Amino acid sequence: MKTLTVRKIPPELGSALDAEKRRRGQSLNQTVIDLLKQSLGVGRRRSNGLARFGGDWTEEEYREFKEATRVFEEIDEEMWR
Repeated sequence: MKTLTVRKIPPELGSALDAEKRRRGQSLNQTVIDLLKQSLGVGRRRSNGLARFGGDWTEEEYREFKEATRVFEEIDEEMWR
């Protein structure tokens, strides 16, 4: 196990770390380890955080979307003269 000492932590970063440890209900040491692992993608794939906004469509939802956006595939010949 490696021991690491970090010096000259800016006050705003120290405050943010303290707030995060309280939010997580864990020690400062564990909070820093978890944040480092998360930011460096250690132990799992690195994520940009957008996955929680994603989802799957049913076949019916996809067909409805394709039908509703079909008009965008049409070329207005009059506009391109």
